[in-house]
Amino acid sequence: SKWDNIELSDDEDDVHPNIDRESWFRMKHRSRVEREEREESDKKKIKKEMDSADLRIRELTHLIKSLDASGEDGGDSDDDELEDREGLEAELNALQDANDAREAKLLEYEKNKKWNVDNMCHVVEERTIVNPNAGVNKFTESGFAAPADVPDAPDETKASGSSEKKEKPELKPAAEKKKAAKPKVTPAESVKPAPAAITQTKEKVGPANHASISMLSYHEFTEKYADTCEEFMKLSSLDKSRQFLLLHGDVMLQENASNYLLLASLEDEMNGFRDKMRLTARQSQIVSNIAELAKTMRTHPGNVIVPFFKRLEEKEHLQGFNDGLEAFIGNLIKRAVVKRKEIDEERAMEEGVDLADIPREDRLGPGGLDPVEVFDSLPASMQEAFESRNTDQLKKALMEMSPEDAERHLKRCVDSGLWNEG
Repeated sequence: SKWDNIELSDDEDDVHPNIDRESWFRMKHRSRVEREEREESDKKKIKKEMDSADLRIRELTHLIKSLDASGEDGGDSDDDELEDREGLEAELNALQDANDAREAKLLEYEKNKKWNVDNMCHVVEERTIVNPNAGVNKFTESGFAAPADVPDAPDETKASGSSEKKEKPELKPAAEKKKAAKPKVTPAESVKPAPAAITQTKEKVGPANHASISMLSYHEFTEKYADTCEEFMKLSSLDKSRQFLLLHGDVMLQENASNYLLLASLEDEMNGFRDKMRLTARQSQIVSNIAELAKTMRTHPGNVIVPFFKRLEEKEHLQGFNDGLEAFIGNLIKRAVVKRKEIDEERAMEEGVDLADIPREDRLGPGGLDPVEVFDSLPASMQEAFESRNTDQLKKALMEMSPEDAERHLKRCVDSGLWNEG
């Protein structure tokens, strides 16, 4: 077989220890290339000689046939013509023998040919395929699939997606972004989770186009798919969570769904449901981690559901996920404390609660000063301005003071929380 004589310049083991291996390989390769060039040049020369000999052979054959034809016509052949014929036949035989020798040499070259990476194969077809959308970013900053207009998307969904800016709630207080779903807080009642409230008005819907779901505003999303999110929040098993995402990935692997889970976990902590908050936070982190993994792999989040849960079966990856979850829960607990205080302060301002009724340590401002004591120490003109919440009147009162007194009073107002520099 021709494949029994394969030559590889980088497969030589007979290298002396004092000879650099790379240099040896380069030398062997150069020697092979030079030998092949000599053989190719010799082949071209032989073929050229054979072509010339073939041309002469055709001429001699034609002449011999002409002599034979003249003899058959009855003409007497003299000694000169006989000698010419013998000379032509001798030359013809010599040329044929030379061509046979040349052909044998070509066959020997082919038989002893060394096969290598350069001559073993050749390109039959070569083409380049360019993806026109290769440079298009199909993901949001958080890793979820960006909405895209597709032909089978509902017309009303496209219209709403282009006419109004998509709502994206802050990943902060639930009370600020879900007022429609959250009742006003009073001292005697706890904060109701907005997701639970939304489920009361939600109607069940069938499977929807993925592009149309991604173009829904947050409010529209919660109205249609709050029940699906609530069901996912209650799953404690990782295997059941994987199966649920495989069935409802078109809904749960949306940025609105991630925000829904985040806000729900925050409100659970604000209501004192610590165990429920931890479960909801874990489900929120599952969705967020899948989106981040999809962004890294530059693919749709639905394509990494199985790989993500497969990685969680490994102890190392599971430990990393749990560490990130604990850090996330810690941030949620801190944010819940701050947010509850903000809600209490907002409620106090709306209901007109006297600051004097609030314990002193709870009403201290950012600079550690008591707003009640600072307010009592202000000039009457500044007190009237604060009571009427008239900014122009406050500026006028400060202008009537000396620069030193105005700066001192204003700094005390900032440190006590009566005035916000921002």
